[in-house]
Amino acid sequence: MSESEIIQSGERKMSIRAVVIGTSAGAVDALLRILPKLPESFVPPVIVVVHLPADRRSVMVELFEARCRIAVREVEDKEPLVPGTIYFAPPDYHVLVEADGRLSLSSEEPVHYSRPSIDVLFESAADVFCPSLVGVVLTGANMDGATGLRMIQRGGGAVVVQRPDSAYASTMPQAALDACPGALSLTLDQIADYLCELTMVR
Repeated sequence: MSESEIIQSGERKMSIRAVVIGTSAGAVDALLRILPKLPESFVPPVIVVVHLPADRRSVMVELFEARCRIAVREVEDKEPLVPGTIYFAPPDYHVLVEADGRLSLSSEEPVHYSRPSIDVLFESAADVFCPSLVGVVLTGANMDGATGLRMIQRGGGAVVVQRPDSAYASTMPQAALDACPGALSLTLDQIADYLCELTMVR
């Protein structure tokens, strides 16, 4: 898909209220191709779930805040979403978007053997933000994210999936594409350009 086709595909960009991203195996390299490219003027909050070991402290904030032009933080329970901020799910907690737009943490059972779960975030975000929501599924080795992305699509949100043939692990993006016919299937650089266009268009 050409850059002009990507830009033309997102006519709802001006009303986007949030972006949710889910990824697993190969996550750090994939996110490093996307998040540091977001400009200082990027307004929608970005909520990211990465499958992390439950017994280790996450270093995602330290890794990305040194490289990103917008604020980066780890989700805290009951905190309000702030524009122009990237939020990472903490290890061993699901992240949900509440009806009032706050983020909450849950220790409910794992989904697809994962806590945090991409599906849990995506489904709760769809309830609150659709159709003004962008859902993105990147590299990963299980099925997490496919069901949640389908809910975003059904709610009228924009759905974007890393091209499986460009992913470190193709299972997750392929499952997302199978669940969401018509989803944009893009390379990492194209996804970065697409997200940047959300702010560039006035």
